[in-house]
Amino acid sequence: MEHKSFEQYAAFVLRVSLGTMFVAHGLLKVFVFTLPGTAQFFDSVGFAAWMAYPVTFFEIGGGVMLILGVATRFVSLLLLPVLVGALSVHLGNGWLFTNANGGWEYIAFLMLASIVQALLGDGAFALPVARRLSRSKGPGV
Repeated sequence: MEHKSFEQYAAFVLRVSLGTMFVAHGLLKVFVFTLPGTAQFFDSVGFAAWMAYPVTFFEIGGGVMLILGVATRFVSLLLLPVLVGALSVHLGNGWLFTNANGGWEYIAFLMLASIVQALLGDGAFALPVARRLSRSKGPGV
């Protein structure tokens, strides 16, 4: 059995935590707010209503990929624009998420956590295929 460093376990815990958060927020849009309701909310805050659908897809799909450890660095960075959009909605509400309509500290934290995840990489327990892909140099290299 391969020895894992504490850093690899830390990256794993962060990866699964971020992935779970993204999946939960995506499923919230599907099952609680509904996709049409989410689209209506997006429209009300100045985003195109249709953007609710790819955002939800990226949250759920990206979250699952993070949990599994597939393309962790890429997915962590790919989800940053989703968080930037959320930050723009909450920026005027103040720092704390307990403020009316939610503040922006949680989203800012998630952005930083995503950047840290991109820097750390997969960590322990990533799917073997993910580890092979992350180590490959690409064609002709």
